Amino acid sequence: MHMIHHDRQDYPASVAEQEALVAAILNGHAEPSVIFTEHPPMYSIGTSGSESDVLSRCIDGESMAVYATGRGGEVTYHGPGQLLCYVIADLRAAPDLHRHVHRLEEMIIRTLADFDIQAGRHRRGIGVWVDGKKIAAVGVRCRKWITFHGIALNIHPNLRHFSGIVPCGMADAPVTSMQALGSETDRAQVEQVAGRHCAIFFDD
Repeated sequence: MHMIHHDRQDYPASVAEQEALVAAILNGHAEPSVIFTEHPPMYSIGTSGSESDVLSRCIDGESMAVYATGRGGEVTYHGPGQLLCYVIADLRAAPDLHRHVHRLEEMIIRTLADFDIQAGRHRRGIGVWVDGKKIAAVGVRCRKWITFHGIALNIHPNLRHFSGIVPCGMADAPVTSMQALGSETDRAQVEQVAGRHCAIFFDD
């Protein structure tokens, strides 16, 4: 699994990079990759989402860009203090999207365990949860069994920015972060650990 690291990207540039990698893998010109990145404050609307779930485009005087996107899922927030793990994986040999999502979740569950945070899955929906609060959101897309998009882990984002949306379509499902759970760490440390677990799950 080839690893690509960006300090920060605008969302459209990130999607374009992922699309280019998908096309290159399909043409035999690139290998499966994971992109670690961060976005400026923004909301994305997945294929199951609706503009009505965007409640405000300005939080504490800060404007939020809004993008419709082809990933699965509903509306979510991305911004500074998150780690975005966009996994461009080739599932043609084992075409199982549920298994792919399970691996994304497990990668983050094990990453959090290394920071003494006990996380898991929840019956309310996909993603990674801690005590009924979502700490990582999943949204993926698959084209000819090449996946893109991925999972977003809350390290220390401004959690108030989630108040501008109905996150993942669940108004009563609060979000949390590593910082809110008492883990004072930075993205570089988390990215290093996540990269190690990503290699375990996606190098086969």
